[in-house]
Amino acid sequence: MKKSEAKDAVPPAKQIDARIRELGGWRGETLSRVRALIRAADPAIVEEWKWDVPVWSCEGILCTGEAYKSAVKLTFAKGAAVADPARLFNSSLDGNTRRAIDIREGETIDGKALQALIRAAVKLNRAKRKT
Repeated sequence: MKKSEAKDAVPPAKQIDARIRELGGWRGETLSRVRALIRAADPAIVEEWKWDVPVWSCEGILCTGEAYKSAVKLTFAKGAAVADPARLFNSSLDGNTRRAIDIREGETIDGKALQALIRAAVKLNRAKRKT
């Protein structure tokens, strides 16, 4: 078995757990917190592991969770089409499709607002599947 095949055999949730442990510190804590908020937003949300990052999906990709030196970034695949009344999106604002939220050390994210954003993304994905 090739190394990539062995990694693919590991369930996504375990790969995300490992990534959180690997990051440690504020980035691990932040990714863990947003993960819990995302999963609690809708019971149909599925965790995946693609492109070496956590991916949350529900009838299509909702967002990815990347970790950089200075930020944990949640990139919403169809963020430009999702209403953001709490103005959480603060990155990738110029694109026609994606939007992102950069969370830096010491910052916290409004959990209720993030869950509302996730639910809006789920609703958008479900609406697109029906058409």
